[in-house]
Amino acid sequence: MIPFITVSFALALVPAIQAHMAPYHSSMWCLNGTSGQDNQNTNDAVNPLYMLPKSQWWMHANNNCDKFPPAPGKFLELPAGKSFTVEIATNRAFTSYSYDGRFVGTFGDGQAHPELEDLAHSTCVTSPNLHTENATRATGTAFAISYNSNIEDVTMENLVTFTVRYHTPWKLLTTYDVPAGMPPCPAGGCICVWGWVASHCGQPNMYFLPYRCKVTGNTGTRRIAQPKPATYCEGDQTKCVRGAKQPIIWNQAEGSNLITTPGQLPGYNMKLGFADGAQNDIFEPEPTPSQSTAAPSNTTVADPPTRSALECLGMKAVKVLDKRRLHRRWIKL
Repeated sequence: MIPFITVSFALALVPAIQAHMAPYHSSMWCLNGTSGQDNQNTNDAVNPLYMLPKSQWWMHANNNCDKFPPAPGKFLELPAGKSFTVEIATNRAFTSYSYDGRFVGTFGDGQAHPELEDLAHSTCVTSPNLHTENATRATGTAFAISYNSNIEDVTMENLVTFTVRYHTPWKLLTTYDVPAGMPPCPAGGCICVWGWVASHCGQPNMYFLPYRCKVTGNTGTRRIAQPKPATYCEGDQTKCVRGAKQPIIWNQAEGSNLITTPGQLPGYNMKLGFADGAQNDIFEPEPTPSQSTAAPSNTTVADPPTRSALECLGMKAVKVLDKRRLHRRWIKL
């Protein structure tokens, strides 16, 4: 049995609100909160973004999260062709990054929630606030990457969604797949962003949270293509954007790259053309071999054309006839 004092302390960790979710990792911005102190009971990273100017939703600047980078040397490692795992929780306290993991549970609020194992659960889950009725209706989450080490150099034009996990956020531990052959990051690492569009069961908001990351393992040399905004294509997959796509920016006062109509519920899924798992279509097309296979030009001087034996005999016969005609002409004279 868990001591009552422990349960009471755990319940007191989070303010009495319907907490939202974010992936906790040592490589994230504002891991310790935004007070300047190491706050193991922080939930600053989980504040959702809704109808904000770009200056506030970009890199979760609405509460100064973007001003508190990870400690030097901390990276979210992305093993090319393999997977990585993060802890999606309502508060750092319910992860392995606080209190030696004493309050970790199956779900991100530190609890087991056996009632949520039922896929037929039909009411909105509000504790934790997962913006869904059950796992099958969770809209999906994603990570995007920019091959820049300085967060100031990141733009929507160089931020590419490289992995998606359907039916998340849901439980605490969430695993994402990395495309094989992704190129290595610069020496200072890359900047990654976690995204989630909470399109139903509550306020239709989004997340845009930065991490310092690097591609490891069997990296490749193929270039990442410039991403395009996704389009809503449910019911007509021919309208889906193919190839590299930007993260979803939705329901913001400015900077949204997705506009929907009433009744459309976007997410990181096939409604916007995102496959589950590694986004293997993010690379530029590989160059095809040139159709021209001509050998290098030969600059040596060619030998003069040779004459056949018959041609030579013919020329000699003509010369003999010419001599005989000339001799007869002199006799007549």
